[in-house]
Amino acid sequence: MRRGACGWLRERKVRDLVRDKRRLVEVPYTATLAHTVNALVANRVSAVPVAAPPGQWIGAGGSMILESDRATGAVRKHYIGMVTMLDLLAHIAEEGDQNHGAGDESSAGPERDLERRMSVPVSSIIGHSLEGLSLWTLNPATSILDCMETFSKGVHRALIPLESQTNHAIAVELAEASPGYRMLTQMDVISFLREQNQELKGVLSHSVLELGAISEVIFSVSKHTKVMDTIRSMRAAGLGAVPVVEAPSDDQILQDSQGKGKRLIETFSATDLRGCPVVLLQSWLSLSVTEFKERLSMRGSNASIAPPMAGDDPSPETRRLITCSPETSLSDVIESAVSNHVHRLWVVDGEGLLQGVVSLTDMVRVVRDAVLRAEQELEGVVQHG
Repeated sequence: MRRGACGWLRERKVRDLVRDKRRLVEVPYTATLAHTVNALVANRVSAVPVAAPPGQWIGAGGSMILESDRATGAVRKHYIGMVTMLDLLAHIAEEGDQNHGAGDESSAGPERDLERRMSVPVSSIIGHSLEGLSLWTLNPATSILDCMETFSKGVHRALIPLESQTNHAIAVELAEASPGYRMLTQMDVISFLREQNQELKGVLSHSVLELGAISEVIFSVSKHTKVMDTIRSMRAAGLGAVPVVEAPSDDQILQDSQGKGKRLIETFSATDLRGCPVVLLQSWLSLSVTEFKERLSMRGSNASIAPPMAGDDPSPETRRLITCSPETSLSDVIESAVSNHVHRLWVVDGEGLLQGVVSLTDMVRVVRDAVLRAEQELEGVVQHG
C-alpha cells in the first residue's frame, strides 16, 4: 500500500461522494404501504426515509434529523425513520399469518385482504426492523475514513445534508425529492474504493480469505421454503437477502451454518419482490422461493427492462448468481459487487458448494483495518528509524 493512503482517506469528505447523486426520494408519514411500494418501484430503490411535520413525532431511535427552508430557516420537515422493502413485505407476511383461517378475512377474498393490509399508513411499520430504528446522518465534512468506520459496523446508508437548491418551501408530497439531503450508501463507498485501485493495491491484491473478509455464519433457506416463511425469517435475522441451497424437502429454514457445504442454487432478496405486481403478491407469497424466482424470470423475459441508473438497485429480472472463491482477490470481489450492483458475494468452493459470504460491510471493514494497520506500521518505522 502506498504511503499516505490513510491520509487521503481522511482528507476526502463524504460530500465528494454524494455531490452528483440525485435528490433524496422520500415518502410522507401519511403515505399508505401501497403508495410506498410504488415509490420504491418507480425510483428503483430499496429503502426510503419517512418525512413528517416537525414537532409531532419522536423519530426512530430518537432521531432529530430535520430539514429547514433555505429562504426562511424555518424547519419544514422531520425525518422520523427509514422503511425498506423488507419491512413492507414482512408486514404483509405477518399479517397474512395472523389472519390465516379467519372467517371474516378469508370470506373477503385474498385481493380484498391484501388491499386492506396495503392501505395502512407507512408510519405504522417504522421501527419494525433494526434499520428502521436507526436513521443515520453524517456531517458533509466527515472524512471517508470515519464514514467507513460507521459502515463497517453494518450501517447500510446515511443521510448527508447539503445546501438546498430551492428558494421556497415545498410541501411534503407522496414521493418528494428532497433538495436538502442526499443518501450515501455502502455501495457508494465501495465504488469509490474501486476507483482508488492503485492507491489501495497493497490491500486489494490480497484474497478475501487472507484478509478475513469471509463470514462463515450463513443463514440460508432450501429451495422448498415458501416465500412468506423466508420473508419472516429474513426480517427476524435482519437480512436483506439469503442464499437458496439444495436441501431435502423437510429442511425449510437452515439456521446459522447449516447451509454451509450445500450446493448453492440462487439468491433470494427482498428487492426481488419489486418485480412482482401487487395484484399477484398475495398468491405468490405461498410459492416456494424457487417457483417464485422462475415466475419472475418468465415475467422479465416478456418485458422490456430498462438498464439501471447509476446508484440504483438492479431490477430482479437482471440479477444473476454472483460468487467468488476464498482465493479471489478483494479487488476482484469489489469489481464484481460494483459492476453487478450486489451487496454480497457468496463464497463457494470448486464444486459450487456454499462456504460463506463476503458482504459490503465486510469489504469496508477489511479495507479500513488494513489502511490503519499500514499507518501504524509506518509510524513505528519512523519512530524507530
